Amino acid sequence: MRTHVCVTLFVFLLNEAATSPFTEDQMEEVRQRIKSMFYHAYNSYLDNAFPYDELRPLTCDGQDTWGSFSLTLIDALDTLLVLGNRTEFQRVASLLQDTVDFDIDVNASVFETNIRVVGGLLSAHLLAGRAGMELEPGWPCSGPLLRMAEDAARKLLPAFQTPTGMPYGTVNLLKGVSPTETPVTCTAGVGTFILEFATLSRLTGDKTFENAARQALRALWNTRSDIGLVGNHIDILSKKWVAQDAGIGAGVDSYFEYLVKGAVLLQDEELLEMFLEYDRAIQNYTRFDDWYLWVQMHKGTVSMPVFQSLEAFWPGLQSLLGNLDSAVRTFQNYYSVWRQFGGLPEFYSIPQGYTVDKREGYPLRPELIESAMYLFRATGDHTYLQLGLDALESIEKIAKTPCGYATVKDLRDHQLDNRMESFFLAETVKYLYLLFDPTHFLHGGGTEGDGSWEEGGDGGDCVLGAGGFIFNTEAHSLDPAALYCCSQHTKDRQELRDILISLSQPEGRSSSSQSKSTVKQTVGPSPGQSESIALKPGEKKTHPLLSCPVQPFSARLSILGQVFSDNT
Repeated sequence: MRTHVCVTLFVFLLNEAATSPFTEDQMEEVRQRIKSMFYHAYNSYLDNAFPYDELRPLTCDGQDTWGSFSLTLIDALDTLLVLGNRTEFQRVASLLQDTVDFDIDVNASVFETNIRVVGGLLSAHLLAGRAGMELEPGWPCSGPLLRMAEDAARKLLPAFQTPTGMPYGTVNLLKGVSPTETPVTCTAGVGTFILEFATLSRLTGDKTFENAARQALRALWNTRSDIGLVGNHIDILSKKWVAQDAGIGAGVDSYFEYLVKGAVLLQDEELLEMFLEYDRAIQNYTRFDDWYLWVQMHKGTVSMPVFQSLEAFWPGLQSLLGNLDSAVRTFQNYYSVWRQFGGLPEFYSIPQGYTVDKREGYPLRPELIESAMYLFRATGDHTYLQLGLDALESIEKIAKTPCGYATVKDLRDHQLDNRMESFFLAETVKYLYLLFDPTHFLHGGGTEGDGSWEEGGDGGDCVLGAGGFIFNTEAHSLDPAALYCCSQHTKDRQELRDILISLSQPEGRSSSSQSKSTVKQTVGPSPGQSESIALKPGEKKTHPLLSCPVQPFSARLSILGQVFSDNT
């Protein structure tokens, strides 16, 4: 009954907010408040915690948490440029090159290092041109930040050297995987690499990273239950499910996220089909009244009737695929919880309408704000701006300290904990800012000729930054055009060169027959390869499922914030 009342209240609040659309001046005012929030936290980290990984905002000092490589600074680097601070971006990018060393005797989370460090460095590398940094010839296919990202990712590769291809959860950056390392890891820890690793492979030309991520994805895909679900934790050596709770929250969430975003970034139908099959099972077995519960992966019976704060990414993911009605209703449920507590508790009992014991905390997670950004992009409905303003004011009220912003230990009485996770600057603040800046270049804002596009590649003949950026699960942006520029564009140019040479050779010469063979091979690409530019007479070029022929790298993400995967 309590849940029903909260949802009703939420709908009323939405209707009230809808009568007062935000003006541009009001949105600019909110953006300035968000900037102030960022710099209060960022400067507190620099003054009190650097070079440690994280700030401890109650004691104004620092601590290492995920690996001892100034994690907050790496995670916040691209946020600096999102907020328009090119000077500090340049300074920090140079500082990291001089101070960060991944050749250290530290046990690091493979998952966290990938999404925060590799993802953060890749994003910063791809944004370096906009930041006014001096670029190497051939950028974005080379550059110091790219080499740092490759170095960090290479330290993770020993974790993937298993009989199944699924990685261990922890690796020592100097020594590799410990002989005593547990083979049990969470589902997300297996399936959350394709964005960063494929980006690395396609920028550098080294297929090792993408191949490792794909092998892990396919191995995980083959372990799903007869009803199409995956559990929470798996033994990567035996392929046995250790925790058999199936849901969309903690331990699983970013696996589904990467199937969708990987499909968009790489124009990959295999990844999309994987997600769509999972989604059918998720809708059949875990969805109840627009909430998503946890069920037993083999039987589909409810095991935990709870909502977890990490699940709040789901409405945003639904909006990418055009499922707006369902996304809006689920978002309403989740926001009703926020209104109840001023934040999202880690666990929330749906039947009881209250927090779960020992899961009452709110570490300033970004997921609900992330979904608000996507839904505002998809609908243009200013009610989502009101929700963003509510979130901003709530965080300012309950989490701000003289030295940054603190994790809320208990939302019932707003007790604080002595930790500010790096994702607060990498995700929460960034998504808030992008919510209130609909014409930002990361949304594909701007028009042709206003400097919103960039040149790149060998000879400067690639178009970069034209829209359709894909965010990894740590809100680090990746440009699909850069991947094309460094991989397929070069291949297409070589194919065109071969065709022109073949046409200029006298008929019957060996070089001609070789070129004809090349043309014949490129007409019919094998599955997973990009289609050749060479076509038979009268043949029309067909486009893959996710392509947008007019603007291939907006990937339909920049059109009302959505990607349509069908014939809509």
